[in-house]
Amino acid sequence: MKLVRYGAPGREKPGIIDADGKIRDLSRVVKDIDSEMLAAGGLAKIKKANLKRLKAVGGKPRLGPCLGKVRNFIAIGLNYSDHAAEAGMPIPKEPIIFNKAITCICGPNDDTITPRDSTKLDYEVELGIVIGKRARYLDRAKAKDAIAGYFCANDVSERAFQIERSGGQWDKGKGCESFGPIGPWLVTKDEIKDVQNLDMWLDVNGQKRQRGNTKTMIFGAEHIVWYCSQFFVMEPGDIIITGTPPGVALGMKPPQFLQVDDVVTLGIQGLGEQRQKVVKFKL
Repeated sequence: MKLVRYGAPGREKPGIIDADGKIRDLSRVVKDIDSEMLAAGGLAKIKKANLKRLKAVGGKPRLGPCLGKVRNFIAIGLNYSDHAAEAGMPIPKEPIIFNKAITCICGPNDDTITPRDSTKLDYEVELGIVIGKRARYLDRAKAKDAIAGYFCANDVSERAFQIERSGGQWDKGKGCESFGPIGPWLVTKDEIKDVQNLDMWLDVNGQKRQRGNTKTMIFGAEHIVWYCSQFFVMEPGDIIITGTPPGVALGMKPPQFLQVDDVVTLGIQGLGEQRQKVVKFKL
């Protein structure tokens, strides 16, 4: 299933993508595509719904974040060997974990807001994981059972905040407003035959920047879920983004950071596409 949330910010409605690529309204089946729905077993309820009896959504509504009421936004750093090389960093022996503020979450096509005092705005196309049930000290073989599905994400980053003003950690360069576009869809895991073989791409103003495939991840999706569960409890609706392939602005010679009015487009095979315009900061 490809699940979607559509409508104005804060008033999104639940939907599902039918065989023709149209949105069908799920409001009569579930209240929302969110952490509460996952915790209550709502995916099974949606799976039983007769799509042909659900109202088709007309026009081209705004797409919201593919999941609502996220409580924990986890991220994995330097998880592609070629990206670690372009960043001049050693390949990590264990996953590098940090957090993005949940207030950075936005829709897949919402504007990217340049933070105040920003000088080095960057992009990162990433595979996202949605946790479907409580994950605490998982066995390796059961990690997949805790996954509800996957999504496309852009781990927008401010490198001066992240690196030069880090204080030894990355969070302040990762959690600014609009730095977490997720979606367009939450794709349930049964739709993805091999999550470790998905093509991914990102362009800026139509120019090729990132090209990669999840097969070059240092730590795979299931390993990451297992690993995280050894350090903290994850609940339904928690999300994890899993690192980026090479081609980020920081790694270019010279670096080509994002500027106001730039347009970033990105996508992952089977998980849909995103589009963001870079805009000025306003109070």
